[in-house]
Amino acid sequence: MRIASLLPAATEIVGALGLAESLVAVTFECDEPAGVRARVPVVVDSALAGDTDPATIDRVVRERAATGVGLYDLDREALRDAAPDLVLTQDLCGVCALPGHSVAEALAALDLHADVLTLDPHSVDDVLASIAAVGARAGAPETADALVADLRARLARVADAVAGLPSPRVLVLEWTDPPYLAGHWVPELVRRAGGVPVAGIEGGRSVAADPAWLRSVEADVVLVAPCGFGLDDALAQARQVATWLPGLPAIAIDSAAHVVRAGPRLVDGVEALAWALHPDAVPAPPPGRIARRC
Repeated sequence: MRIASLLPAATEIVGALGLAESLVAVTFECDEPAGVRARVPVVVDSALAGDTDPATIDRVVRERAATGVGLYDLDREALRDAAPDLVLTQDLCGVCALPGHSVAEALAALDLHADVLTLDPHSVDDVLASIAAVGARAGAPETADALVADLRARLARVADAVAGLPSPRVLVLEWTDPPYLAGHWVPELVRRAGGVPVAGIEGGRSVAADPAWLRSVEADVVLVAPCGFGLDDALAQARQVATWLPGLPAIAIDSAAHVVRAGPRLVDGVEALAWALHPDAVPAPPPGRIARRC
C-alpha cells in the first residue's frame, strides 16, 4: 500500500498505526511521526510565509478567499511520481489543509486511479472513527481497533478523575487577531476535561468575536489555543488576550499538536487540559504541552 497523506492529522494517524513506511507523499505541515518530511516527498506547500503573525495570516486568508485563490499549492508532478494507492484528504476547512475537491481534480487530470478517503470529523467520536477508517482502507483494521480502544480507555480515565468536581467555565479562543471562538470538536475537549465550554459552538464552525463582546462572557478561565501554533506562540498570544480580558486567568496549549489536529494526540490534549483545570485530580502532562498563566 502506497499512501499519500495530504492532511497532517492523517499523517499522524498513519504513523500511529505503524504504517509510516507506506507513506509516499505528505504536506509541508506533516511533523508526526517525527522526521517524516525528511524521508517522504512533500507534495503540498502553503502560500503563506513561515512565522507569520495571526493578523497577517487572517488578512492573507481573507484576500485570497475574496479572489478565489487557494491557500495551498499541490505539486501535481510529484504526486504523479508518488503513484499512491490511497490518498487521504479533507473537506472540513479550506484554511487548514488542501480541500478534497482540489485533490480529486488533480487525480483526474493526472489519470491516477487511487482510492481516496476524505476525513471530515466534527467530534471526538468522529476522529476515532477516522482512525478506524484509515486502518480499514490501509489494511490494518485490527491495529486501528486496538488504538481506538486504548484512546477510549484513556478518555474514560480522565472522565472518572474529574467526575463530581467543580466544572470551571472555559472560554476557548482558536485565533486571537482577530479573536475566533472555537468550534468543531474543541469545545468537546474542554467538556471531556471537566470544564464547561462557553460561547463556542460544539460541532459547529469557529466564529469571529469582538474583543469588547468577549468581556461580557461569563468565564472562569480563557484557553488560548491558536490554530496551527505551538505552546510558545500560544503563551505570547495569551499576553495579548490579557489586554482584552484583564484579571481572567489564562491557559495556553500547544494547539497545533493537541487541539486542532484531528488525530490521536487529541487525547493528549484532553489529558493536559484536565490537569490544567483540575491539577489535584489528574497527573501532570509532559513539559511543552500546556501552561497556566495568571
